[in-house]
Amino acid sequence: MESDHALQKLRQELGERGFLGAAQVEERYLMDAVGRRGEPPLAVLRPANTQQVSRALAICHAAGIPVTTQGGRTGLVLGQLPQSGEIVLSMERMAAIEAIDADSAMATVQAGVVLQALQEKLDALGLVFPLDLGARGSCTIGGNISTNAGGNRVIRYGMTRELVVGLEVVLADGTVLDGLKPHIKNNTGPDLKHLFIGSEGILGVVTRAVLRLAPKPDERTVALCAAGGFAQVRALLRHARTRLGGELTAFEVMWDSYYSRAAGITGQSPIAPGHPFYVLIEASGAYASVAANLEATLHAAIEEGIVVDAVLAKSGAENARLWELRDRSVEVSRLLGPVVSFDVSLRIADMEAFVAKLHTLAHGIAANCDVIVYGHLGDGNLHLSVRVPPERPETYDIIQRSVYELVGEYGGSISAEHGVGVSKREFLPHSRTAQEIAWMGHLKDTFDPKHILNRGRVLPGL
Repeated sequence: MESDHALQKLRQELGERGFLGAAQVEERYLMDAVGRRGEPPLAVLRPANTQQVSRALAICHAAGIPVTTQGGRTGLVLGQLPQSGEIVLSMERMAAIEAIDADSAMATVQAGVVLQALQEKLDALGLVFPLDLGARGSCTIGGNISTNAGGNRVIRYGMTRELVVGLEVVLADGTVLDGLKPHIKNNTGPDLKHLFIGSEGILGVVTRAVLRLAPKPDERTVALCAAGGFAQVRALLRHARTRLGGELTAFEVMWDSYYSRAAGITGQSPIAPGHPFYVLIEASGAYASVAANLEATLHAAIEEGIVVDAVLAKSGAENARLWELRDRSVEVSRLLGPVVSFDVSLRIADMEAFVAKLHTLAHGIAANCDVIVYGHLGDGNLHLSVRVPPERPETYDIIQRSVYELVGEYGGSISAEHGVGVSKREFLPHSRTAQEIAWMGHLKDTFDPKHILNRGRVLPGL
């Protein structure tokens, strides 16, 4: 059979360390971060460099064997789980931080570099790669790029797209696009890298990247505030942007339904539960005045009636404790029992009405469909968890469809930062027009005419 011959060639090209036959595949290649399991693949490929990726894809392309690319397997939309008849392309051996240019504030890295490893390497040099998210200890740069990851600092530094200067990508037929130009200013026609950032691996495999760095902030201070209404939350965001300017690093909001549970899990209540909203603000910068600026910002907010209570961290340890309230979202969701989780973008002005309708919608499905809401409000991104009554598991699909329809009514995005993958694929029309989806398909046909890369992810049938 052609596939058997292709597997033999792949073993020859990649060697014993780079090729794992079906019988050698470990369970970790089948699992995602929340324990969902894919199908056993034909093989797992573990290339050590771009040339091996190129040769492997050329072989798979010639044989018509579908390939799914894996990084740290932290995705939440089933995109990296292998399907029947696929080969897994794992980037775990391509984990070199190749160069750090302090003058240009750029780093050249391979796709398999773990985000936290890069952060720790740069920390010793007084630099930072600004992207940060809860999966930092497992997620990889290639995965961050392919999903256009967001995280905790988007309000200041932007999404991953804003942090990528150059890319090296291998196409489905093995063609290598070398776009590793370390130039912020490079107006030489269409910038192809943007086609691959956020495309979830359906157009090509990211192998190396030039990343934009920033100076490590000398000071970082966190505050927790309580607000009496959503109008006050919006006013606090405008107030913080005006008073803190570029020092504003994060603006996270927790509805009381989330905060009261998080306080119970962490055993701390810096501000007593019971207020409608809680806002975590982080400011960072190069001068010791950062803490003073944030403190003055809070005092003014209290005097103007925007905030009813506030706590300012006085040390790095206190910063971490306040952030823990926001970072324990997985455990908070588990308190509800089985849930449907959502990651959506909305206009900030629409969020209050959207959440009110969400509660009405959920309770209309079942009286015990509890809802928790929290998120990166400064970026327009909310995370939602809706309880699935254990006695009515069929409501999972009803909740999912109803919430995505509601997102569509408000002109929002069904995926703010987690991607589409398989689990959100059928709901894409709620956020993208038929014309946009058709042109995404045209791009897929152009870059991957045999549809072997991440088949069935993002675009139905492709």
